[in-house]
Amino acid sequence: MNAATASSVSSAPSLETWRIIAVGAVIVSVIAYAVLSGVWVSTEAAWYQSLTKPSWQPPPWVFGVIWPYNFIVLAAVGSLIAWRAPPSAVAVVLSFLVVSIALALTWAYLFYVPHALGAAAVALTSAAVATIPIVIVAFQQSWVWGTLLMPYQIWVALAASVSWGYVSQVT
Repeated sequence: MNAATASSVSSAPSLETWRIIAVGAVIVSVIAYAVLSGVWVSTEAAWYQSLTKPSWQPPPWVFGVIWPYNFIVLAAVGSLIAWRAPPSAVAVVLSFLVVSIALALTWAYLFYVPHALGAAAVALTSAAVATIPIVIVAFQQSWVWGTLLMPYQIWVALAASVSWGYVSQVT
């Protein structure tokens, strides 16, 4: 190995450093998701209260149970994948996690601020689709990890269907 090659190899982060960065990215993404998801969401607003809830919308107490579970499991399983999975699988999870979070936050904004219910439903449906690769990678790594993420996948899909239920009221 010549000096130039040795220099470039030594300047690249080690696999352990890369994994620490990946775990940090997962945790920061999930914390941002948890914090930012409450920025626009206001179920107390008169506008929201005036909407007829779709019959399959879960009762309010379910939200208080499922969201802490979802955030904890996303952070835990995402971190385990970042620490243990092959780098290509980690890249898939990180990419789709960021995309799905961005789409879910887009839903929150579109639904609660300009009340663009159709666009919001498209965003949340896209978020549900973007979570599928995350769940697939989790199952590829461990059936336990995949199983732990299934409630999140089901929840986002259910939320998307509820969002479409609101769209059907105004069209």
